[in-house]
Amino acid sequence: MRKTTHAFAALATAAAAVMAFTGPADAKAADWAGCPDGAVCIYPQNQNPAVKPTHIFWSYGAHNLSNQFGNHWVLNNQTGGATAALCTGYNGAGCGGRIAADHGVYADLTPINSITLYRP
Repeated sequence: MRKTTHAFAALATAAAAVMAFTGPADAKAADWAGCPDGAVCIYPQNQNPAVKPTHIFWSYGAHNLSNQFGNHWVLNNQTGGATAALCTGYNGAGCGGRIAADHGVYADLTPINSITLYRP
């Protein structure tokens, strides 16, 4: 009985230590259709529903695109109200309406040459 009590106490202590170092389960980053928390993602042509992105953008500013044709999902999984826009010109020229955080669009990327991520 005494060995069982000591084993149980050791197990409880180890479990508490693991919880203290890992934190609560809900502190984990939110992944949306394979798009990491804080990123904007573009998915392969005609992949519907969006499953695995081909492009992941993390930094604010313009990002030029090439060889993107037809319909693609573009998901804005940024945090804090950051937005994104699809642009017909390179280097963020000719941008359309902004995509709000936690929103996505299914858009024809044939005329799109860049995507711009904006700070909140």
